[in-house]
Amino acid sequence: MPNGNALGVCYRTVELEIKGYILQKPELFSGSKEFIGVSALLVLLLLIHLSFKYYTYQTFISKPFYYTYAEVLNAYSKKKNNRLYQVIKLHSDEGYTFYTTTHRRESFAHKRLRLQIFPDKGISFWDYLGTFYVKSKIKHQEKLPNTFKTSLEQNVASQHQESSLQQFYNAIFFATPLDADLREPIAKLGVSHLVALSGFHIGILWGLIYGLLLLLYSPLQQKYFPYRFALFDVGLVAMLLLGVYVWFVGYPASLLRAYAMVLVGWAVLLMGLELLSFHFLSIVILSLLVIFPSLLVSLGFWLSVAGVFYIFLLLRYFDTLNKWVVSFLVIPLGIFTLMLPVVHTIFGMTSTYQLLSPLLSILFVPFYPLAMLLHLLGLGGILDSVLLWLFHLPQESQEKLLPLWVMVGYIALSIGAIWQKRLFYVVVGLAFIYGMILFV
Repeated sequence: MPNGNALGVCYRTVELEIKGYILQKPELFSGSKEFIGVSALLVLLLLIHLSFKYYTYQTFISKPFYYTYAEVLNAYSKKKNNRLYQVIKLHSDEGYTFYTTTHRRESFAHKRLRLQIFPDKGISFWDYLGTFYVKSKIKHQEKLPNTFKTSLEQNVASQHQESSLQQFYNAIFFATPLDADLREPIAKLGVSHLVALSGFHIGILWGLIYGLLLLLYSPLQQKYFPYRFALFDVGLVAMLLLGVYVWFVGYPASLLRAYAMVLVGWAVLLMGLELLSFHFLSIVILSLLVIFPSLLVSLGFWLSVAGVFYIFLLLRYFDTLNKWVVSFLVIPLGIFTLMLPVVHTIFGMTSTYQLLSPLLSILFVPFYPLAMLLHLLGLGGILDSVLLWLFHLPQESQEKLLPLWVMVGYIALSIGAIWQKRLFYVVVGLAFIYGMILFV
């Protein structure tokens, strides 16, 4: 078993020169037939799961009403025809996530409601898989008891005077929702991916947890059990802690995808197989869809998948460069540029301050663990003035949406770039030209 002192070795392609030849790690599948066979099996399982979901959907919309208990996830006020009403997002005991409205004025934060809901055929199957709107009557409400999570949220909030900063920190720590007033400046800065818990956060947490545990483990390993494999022992503890965290914050779709990739990636590394493989990415995506079909309609999930796909694509063609150049220059700038046509097909908000996104993404890597440490010490407000200044930078924006057919063609070229280096340069060129059109 190899010594576990060098963490970086576990995450790079290991190459051994033997008599002038280079032996690389074997692929996850020995050939295309195996990959196609496994993919076909997963697609079949997904269709079977979807058929069961469709049966429950038909049952759901066929009845005139249901009674259910649901926990309030978010609530905000809107105005129509000079009348105020509240939009409430809830998660029911049966596992549904849905929106409803009420003209009641009281606060529904941290409450559990007894509802009579009235489903109808206007709710499509795809709505049912994700988040749908349903009319309802509130029959009863009760205040949720304080949990360890709510206590932590309150502790974080107490260290800041501005509501925007309370929301920001609770969002990056506990996946709590943001008000529209804060979502707008964050979108104008192009850092929505930093606020919504995703693979970026999992990557930072994995490095932090694994690195700290390895510092404690290595001296003990060298003295008492040099025959042990640090990647297995330390990795197992790190994966368990990350799994508890994903459960603790409520399984956000992008975070769940990221955790599954880290979990499977860790297992692949233990088996000595090639990790940076599009076969690996495809199988993880299909496996997640089989287990959680609702991810099919999760926008955050697919944006997260797109981000990982372009990271793999960049690593495929820039793997010969210095790892620090790749990590802190190629990937941040490359992901920002390559994701522009995808993001701006869905979100039209465009601001020149979005050009700060690659730099802010790099700065977020040390900021995230530092912010955790400061809040643990009760000093979370130290960086408030800097963040408030940053949030107030963007004032104006424009709506620039790319037609859907353009994005479809762009994604098709991106997939083709897996096999053709020339297509990769075409994709980079198109993304760069589109970026120039957007911001110059």
